[in-house]
Amino acid sequence: MRAADEIEAQIRDLIAKGQLRPGDKLPPERDLALRFNVSRNTLREALRALEQAKLIELRKGAYGGAFVMHGDAGTITNSMRDLYHLGAITPLQLTDARIWLSKVIVEIACEMATDADLQRLQANIDATSAADSRGDFEERARLNREFHLVLASITRNPIIESTMKGVMGVLADFIQQIGPSDNSFIIPSRRRLLKHIRARDTSAATTEMTKALKKLHVQYLAQWTTRQAQTAGDMR
Repeated sequence: MRAADEIEAQIRDLIAKGQLRPGDKLPPERDLALRFNVSRNTLREALRALEQAKLIELRKGAYGGAFVMHGDAGTITNSMRDLYHLGAITPLQLTDARIWLSKVIVEIACEMATDADLQRLQANIDATSAADSRGDFEERARLNREFHLVLASITRNPIIESTMKGVMGVLADFIQQIGPSDNSFIIPSRRRLLKHIRARDTSAATTEMTKALKKLHVQYLAQWTTRQAQTAGDMR
């Protein structure tokens, strides 16, 4: 390992063991460089890598320094996006993951949703319907993604929430690539889904969600295939 990589690994290990906790300030650069027996340039390279990984924050000024960050789900989203754009995640894998994850989330929502949760879902559906009536594709797409995040929040589980946030972040990039699609069936489906969740009917709710997403994703993948063919034709 390079010296900077080894320092990065050691600081990660200190965080993993709880010896460095969120909000803690690392010792000054000079002290850290002496501790690890490296130059300050090498140390700074390691700190920049940790900053990019969202594990620490580098602050400037009299009260600056390197501080251990609190958890940020955005790190998962950015990592998934990078994997998608590098080709490690395919559109088919993305759509499959969304369907499977949504089924689990709906099952939990049927059990755990409170009146306040149901109101949030209803408000999202109403706002999505209004955006659709205005012909506002961007807002409609944003609210459609938000619906899944609201559902995920009902689980009260940060792992599920962070994972769904990552999936929806990648999906946003995917939809931007393929453009608008006819999803007029989504809002009526959402209304039926909410009705099933209110009734705590897990079977009907998961069936409704899965059926709608599969239909939508068939359209997405068809659009993707068409776009890829067009791109290949333009390159000839």
